[in-house]
Amino acid sequence: MSVDDSPVALTEAMLTASRALVAVAARSLAVAAPADVTLPQYRALVVLAAGGPVRVGDLADALAIHPSTATRLCDRLVDRRLVRRAVDRSNRRATTISLSSAGRKVVDDVTEVRRAEIRAIVDRIPGDLRAPAVAALVAFAEAAGEPVQSAWTLGWS
Repeated sequence: MSVDDSPVALTEAMLTASRALVAVAARSLAVAAPADVTLPQYRALVVLAAGGPVRVGDLADALAIHPSTATRLCDRLVDRRLVRRAVDRSNRRATTISLSSAGRKVVDDVTEVRRAEIRAIVDRIPGDLRAPAVAALVAFAEAAGEPVQSAWTLGWS
């Protein structure tokens, strides 16, 4: 059996897979996150989990949102005690945002629900297709600039 490995075919396959992953992500957020945590807020928590404390402006850049939008988003997360705000030690005019233990728990809980659902899907993939799938997905994540999961969960229980 010949598989079309053209960029067009790969793009279409990734679009289809991404729809499935978006559905998994939405379900995991609905199941494991507090009801008042929005998808953009959750993404901010993930960015903080991956990169540690950051200035609000850098968080805005990472989320591709306006700095004032990031400030309002952080205000809501601070109110929910999911992040902490502090004065930047290297520049007292700047503010840093860091993940609180409650925010870390939200990320961990959502990730575990997502991991379980993805594992159930992966279990239905034929064994001989798993290694090429891993290689393709790792290459895709690297090309997209996403940190690997282990890079931002080291030391977490």
